[in-house]
Amino acid sequence: MAKRTTHTQTPLTWHGAVAQWDRRLFDAVARRHWHGADRVLPGIGRAANHGLLWGGAAAAIAVVGSARARRAAVRGAASLALASTAVNTVVKWSVRRPRPLLEGVPAVRQAAVAPRTTSFPSGHSASAFAFTAGVALESPGWGAVLAPVAASVAFSRIYTGVHYPSDVVAGAALGVAAGVVVRNLARGAQQARIVPGGERPAAGAPALPDGEGLTVVVNTGSGTATDAGLDLLRSRLPKAEVIECGGEDLPTELAAAASRATVLGVCGGDGTINAAATAALRAGVPLAVFPGGTLNHFALDLGLAGAEDTCRAVAAGHAVHVDVGRFTPGPRGEAGYFLNNFSIGAYPELLRHRLHWGPRIGGGPAALLAAWKVLRAERPVRLRLAGRPRNVWLLFAGNGTYHGTGPTPRRRDSLGEGLLDVRLVHGGGRPGPRLLAAAFTGPLSRSPVHVATRLRSLRIGEIPAGTPLAYDGEYAKAPSDLVLDEIPHALTVYRPR
Repeated sequence: MAKRTTHTQTPLTWHGAVAQWDRRLFDAVARRHWHGADRVLPGIGRAANHGLLWGGAAAAIAVVGSARARRAAVRGAASLALASTAVNTVVKWSVRRPRPLLEGVPAVRQAAVAPRTTSFPSGHSASAFAFTAGVALESPGWGAVLAPVAASVAFSRIYTGVHYPSDVVAGAALGVAAGVVVRNLARGAQQARIVPGGERPAAGAPALPDGEGLTVVVNTGSGTATDAGLDLLRSRLPKAEVIECGGEDLPTELAAAASRATVLGVCGGDGTINAAATAALRAGVPLAVFPGGTLNHFALDLGLAGAEDTCRAVAAGHAVHVDVGRFTPGPRGEAGYFLNNFSIGAYPELLRHRLHWGPRIGGGPAALLAAWKVLRAERPVRLRLAGRPRNVWLLFAGNGTYHGTGPTPRRRDSLGEGLLDVRLVHGGGRPGPRLLAAAFTGPLSRSPVHVATRLRSLRIGEIPAGTPLAYDGEYAKAPSDLVLDEIPHALTVYRPR
């Protein structure tokens, strides 16, 4: 009698299932032909070798982008460096997965020189998604611009046969994780930075331990105003009046609140804080700033890391006197004020185009279009400075001395020194090379393209009709002449000791 043998199927392990799925999807991509992809995708993959594509993207964003975009480019580069280091020094040599066999991959797609490192995870995918995530977490508009490029780089690694799909997915996940880590580290460092400052203490600022007498106007349209910040305010200062509004009603609400409040409070970004400071100056009341916008330059330079700092200062009556920049149009015009900076030339034009196109095509594409239009400008602004005719691509005036190079630097140590930080990028040549050259010029220097000095006042005349100006991120048409000056110790602002 013959002995019957039975065969039992060995259960497939999870990594065996992944390997089967990987090979099937890899083979499916190898068999599929997309029109034009054989020329485009291998080229995109080669452009990303050694991070060159992303280095070029970071440089382009830094040149044409706003302050926020430049910060996003730096965070993207830092995320890429973190992801690349982790992948190439730890993960690849821990897993040691062989590269795919190139059976079925058309020769036209294959790399001329086969990669020598192990397959898992994809370093190109990690770098692409790390840079894009680092940028997107700071500037979503630029992130949207970069996302299709990052996805194309990642897919090219499968299309050219150098990685399995799971290599690419793992690399992309590691890249995004690196972007989140860098974002959290930067946020922690930003929250920890309390600037000591040289501002004069305001001995007469009222202490409001329960918030009675404080009216806080919240701009509901600000970039990062959060319910958590408002809950903290209501918890720490329960008798404070809180008004939520936005849009065209904001200046009216601020003026009304300043007229009846002991202390005017504001929650919003730099533009909102500028409007509140104007109302507080005209009403002669102190200002309490609760950071709630996208950038918060004034709050950070003052040393306010968040709503908790402001609540503590208001309750204890701790405040300082800060300087305020002023621009006065002609002999009868109403003065405007700036807490951060004022500018004429390239930046206001950039802001004008971004505000015009942003609602239609999105922030990132609008910034690219604005930069393209500004850098194509054929004529600088011709005006008269302190009685002398000048051609300028950019005039920048900071409320206090900024640190850092270039025509539009970033940070101040004091809001109480009583001087304007004035910087000019001379006209002549094309705006792009001039602005780029000025970016590498020292903060207090003179060069063929850039002048930086400190003044108490500056008269600007013969401004061409229709010339835009910008102040604290707001946009307006410039009058034919105006005077910039610094008002020392003009505004009382709460800040913890």
